[in-house]
Amino acid sequence: MLDADAILTPHTRQPTERLDEPLTPREIEVLNLLAEGLANKAIAARLGISDQTVKFHVSSICGKLPARNRTDAVRRAIRRGIIAV
Repeated sequence: MLDADAILTPHTRQPTERLDEPLTPREIEVLNLLAEGLANKAIAARLGISDQTVKFHVSSICGKLPARNRTDAVRRAIRRGIIAV
């Protein structure tokens, strides 16, 4: 059930619910790289951060979406219009 803050996303044209806590720009960067299929170490190298920081971001993303794992996080982000592939 959608609340009064439901929005329509431009590329899915389906209603989605707003997140209680929005993703940060860095988390969205990490999500885009997850969608490309990159491993944590590759994401870390691309962004110039440690792989432990990537793990922290992935955990935070999964908590905010809420997703069971990184694949589920990408799927939910696509459905919500947060990222596009």
